[in-house]
Amino acid sequence: MAKARARAAARKIRDKWRAKSWYSVLAPPAFDNVTVAETLTDNPDKLIGRVAEASLQDLTNDFRKSHITLYFKINKVEENNAHTQFVGHSLTSDYVRRMIRRRKSKIDGVYDLKTKDNGLIRVKPFAITEKRIQNSQKKIIRNTIKKTITDEAAKTTMMEFIKNILDGKIGSEIYKNCKKLYPVKRIEINKTEVLSQPTIEIKITEKKPKKKDETTEKKPEKETETEKQPKEEKTTEKKKTKKKETEKKPAEKVDKKEEKPKTKKSEKKEKKTTTTKKKPTKKEK
Repeated sequence: MAKARARAAARKIRDKWRAKSWYSVLAPPAFDNVTVAETLTDNPDKLIGRVAEASLQDLTNDFRKSHITLYFKINKVEENNAHTQFVGHSLTSDYVRRMIRRRKSKIDGVYDLKTKDNGLIRVKPFAITEKRIQNSQKKIIRNTIKKTITDEAAKTTMMEFIKNILDGKIGSEIYKNCKKLYPVKRIEINKTEVLSQPTIEIKITEKKPKKKDETTEKKPEKETETEKQPKEEKTTEKKKTKKKETEKKPAEKVDKKEEKPKTKKSEKKEKKTTTTKKKPTKKEK
C-alpha cells in the first residue's frame, strides 16, 4: 500500500520548469527598446514589479560608460516581451573610491526635484576638491549645486533630464558655476531615484514650412484667360506710347534750337537799320 501511494504522488508532481516560458525584458523607448535581460515565469502577471539591471555600456556600446548601472522596472507584458520604465541609476563603488583620496574633501547632497512634466526624482550628487576646505566653503558649493540642478529640472522633462545626467552635461554645468567660487576637481551624480513617474505628456508639434514653389505655381492657375487678355493689351499700349514720346522729344528740341538763332539775328539787323536811317549824310549838309 505504501508503494502504491508513493507512485500516485509521483504522478501528481509535475515539473515546474516545463510550465515556465522565457520573456525578454525591453528597455524604455528612450533607450531604443534594447533587450536588457531574459527571465522565466509560468504566469506573465508575476513579472510586473520585477527590476532588471544593465550597464550603460550594454545599451550604447560605449566602454567609457561601463561604470553606470541602470535599473528598469517591468510595468507591462505583451506576448513574450516585458516592457519597462526607468527607475534609477547608480555609479559602481570602485569608480567612486578611485576619485576619493586623502587630504581632499567630499561634498554630498540629496535633492528632490520636480521636472517639467510633473515627475519627482531624487538626485544625489557629490563634488570633490583638490584640498581640504572649510565648512562655510562647502555650504556655498552645496547651494550652487542645488540651484543649478533645480533650474535644469524645471526646464526639461523626466527623460531629457536623465539623459543629461548620463551624458555628463549637468555635471559640467555645475562645474562651471562652482569654479567661479572655488576650484572644484570633479563633480558626479552618484545616484538617481524616480519617486513618481510623470503624469503630463508634452508633445512637440513642428510646423511644416510652406514650399515657395507651390505658392508661386498656384497663383497663375486662378487667373482666367479673359483676365490675361486685358493685361497683355495694357502692356502693349504702354510700350507704344513710350515709343511715340521718344520720337516726339528730339524733334521738338531741334526746332527750338533753330528758332533761337534766327530770332537773335533778326533783332540785330532791325537795330542796324534803324540807326542807319537817323544819321544824315555829308551831301545833305
